Amino acid sequence: MVAGPADGAVPGHAFSTAEQQAVYRAIFERRDMRHFNGGTVSDDMLQRLLSAAHHAPSVGFMQPWRFIRVRSRSLREGIHALVEQERVLTAQALGEREDEFMKLKVQGVLDAAEVLVVALPPGREQHVFGRRTLPEMDLASAACAIQNLWLAARAEGLGMGWVSIFDPPQLAALLHMPEGSQPIAVLCLGPVQAFYDQPMLQTEKWARRAPLADMVFDDCWGQTTPREPEAG
Repeated sequence: MVAGPADGAVPGHAFSTAEQQAVYRAIFERRDMRHFNGGTVSDDMLQRLLSAAHHAPSVGFMQPWRFIRVRSRSLREGIHALVEQERVLTAQALGEREDEFMKLKVQGVLDAAEVLVVALPPGREQHVFGRRTLPEMDLASAACAIQNLWLAARAEGLGMGWVSIFDPPQLAALLHMPEGSQPIAVLCLGPVQAFYDQPMLQTEKWARRAPLADMVFDDCWGQTTPREPEAG
């Protein structure tokens, strides 16, 4: 967990130390969950989570998120089938890692208490503010909404997993989405036995978190400032 500032002036609008720690805890303990315990999510809690998502920032305040709550068992089974179909194709595309990938659990659609499909709505081209040179900012904005929901879910003690292994046109057709809309996420949400100690793909040795120092540059790409050695 990241602690608060050890010295120096604290900004006047800062949260209390306990509140700061709670925010950082949600960030660092959030996991992309794949194992769920069934159960239920109360309507009040679901509304809180969706409200948190709806208060995400968006470019030009376009609010390009739509949520479809999948309550039908047959629709869940249809989504599950689409994910399984794409899982096989993804494995084949991975070449030498195909067998390794097929051993991973990639979804909890049939097990989670709730399934939400997040989609971008039609008519997004009319939002020019902030998108004239970066039209993909509609997707970036919707991702902020998903992250808000994810962190709120972790704070409420619920697990959430973002499934992106599906064919978008097929999922759109299954859910009778209008032309021009685009599904971007299948979210599995609900009670879990426990949260993973570390990202599941790291536990499974699929990948590891890269050092932050490799991601941060000064002024120009690839340029870093040497750190002062710590006093001994």
